[in-house]
Amino acid sequence: MAEVTIGVLALQGDVREHLAALTGAGATAVPVRRPEELERVDGLVVPGGESTTISKLAEAFDLLDPIRKRIGTGLPVYGSCAGMIMLATEVLDGRPDQQSFGGIEMTVRRNAFGRQVDSFEAPVELAGVPGPSFHAVFIRAPWVERVADGVEVLGRVTEGPAAGRIVAVRQGNAVATAFHPELTGDRRLHRWFVELVRGAADPVG
Repeated sequence: MAEVTIGVLALQGDVREHLAALTGAGATAVPVRRPEELERVDGLVVPGGESTTISKLAEAFDLLDPIRKRIGTGLPVYGSCAGMIMLATEVLDGRPDQQSFGGIEMTVRRNAFGRQVDSFEAPVELAGVPGPSFHAVFIRAPWVERVADGVEVLGRVTEGPAAGRIVAVRQGNAVATAFHPELTGDRRLHRWFVELVRGAADPVG
């Protein structure tokens, strides 16, 4: 089984939780704060947090363009919550100066489910990830309003007032969820992403 190193963008947000989840899923997990650290990883996780803050810090740490370039050349990347916003090509209700990494041709609405008091938990089934529904934790979460033809919808909210809303997507090696799998003990999504990274690092293996 190929060894892979997966970075977690360590500017703000649920960094420790993703590092622990990736380690538990069988990867070597490292924080990424500098362009030279980015160059040494086989995959990247953009964690939940505050998307406008992540955007500003990525620019301040000279990571914005390097991450865009690596995603553009096929680096596997996974974004949760704010990470989903950072991977979108269009953001609604964001700050005018907010920038994203891109990678998934989709329109995301920021804080779509409401403020922190409106955070909730709901079951979500993810296409391609075996087992029962995920117990998904949504915290000031976005949702996806539109996807391009090349984007696969992996999951939707199945019950409640937000039923039918898209909350998990994939385009090539880029994956995003509106919820926080790193905040639960369920490592299936992280294991799935580790396997995606392994396949990209060793395509003939």
